[in-house]
Amino acid sequence: MGLDGKRVLLVGGSSGLGRVIGKELVAQGARVAFTARRKDRVEAAANEAGHGAVAIAGDVTDGDACAGLVEQAVAAFGGLDALVYTAAFGPLTRLIDADADQWRAVLDTNVIGASQVTRAAVPHLSESGGKAVYLSSVSGTHTPPWPGLGLYMVSKAALERLIETWRCEHPEVGFTTIVVGPSGAGEPDAPSEFASGWDPELTGELMPGWMARGLMTGNLIELSDLVTQVTNVLTTRASVSTVVIEPPGASTR
Repeated sequence: MGLDGKRVLLVGGSSGLGRVIGKELVAQGARVAFTARRKDRVEAAANEAGHGAVAIAGDVTDGDACAGLVEQAVAAFGGLDALVYTAAFGPLTRLIDADADQWRAVLDTNVIGASQVTRAAVPHLSESGGKAVYLSSVSGTHTPPWPGLGLYMVSKAALERLIETWRCEHPEVGFTTIVVGPSGAGEPDAPSEFASGWDPELTGELMPGWMARGLMTGNLIELSDLVTQVTNVLTTRASVSTVVIEPPGASTR
C-alpha cells in the first residue's frame, strides 16, 4: 500500500513538522491539502510541495472552519483517505500565571480543534477505510512534568485519550497517535513557531531544571525518522495505535 494517489488532509501544514511531513507525502505521490490559519503561509507551503498539493486556509479554533477544511479537501480530491493533525500551541507559563483565556487557547487548538476536524472527516474516512494520525508529545504522558509547559502537557494527555475514544467508537478508521520527543525546528525557511512566543527570561529560568531532570539531553529526533513513521502508518494494513519516537539517550517512564 503506497501513498500514490492517497488523498490527505494535513492540518497545521504551513511550517515546522507539518510542512516537512506534507512535502514528503507529496513527494511520495499523495495528494495533500495543506491547511493553516494564514493564507499566505499555507499557499507557500503547498506551492513548495508542488504538483498534488493544494492550500486551504482555516482556523481550527473555529468549529465551522473545521468542517470547512474537510469539505474543501473532499471537494478538491473527490474524497479523503487520511487525516494528519499536526497543529499545536504550547505557551510557556507557570500554572499559577495561566489564566482562563490561555487555557482555552491551548485546548481549542490541541484538543477541541482536533476533535472537530475528526468529526467532519470520519464519514469520509469510514467510506474509504482511511487513517487518522495525530502528533502528540512525550511531555503528555511519557515523561515527568515539564515545569512551565503544564498547559501543553495537559492538552497532549487529553489528545491521547481523545484519540483512544475515537478509535473505540469508530474501529473502521485507523487512528494512530505518534508521540514525539524533542525535535528540530523544521526547515530554515519555515521553522516551527512552537516556541516563538516564549519569554526568553522565563525560558532561561526553566531550561536548567529541564536538563537536570533528564527531560532534555541535547539530542533531537531526526525529522526524517518522524516522516518515515508517518508514512509507515499511512501505508500499512496493520492497526497501529501508538508510535513513540525519541532521540538517543532519552528515557521515558
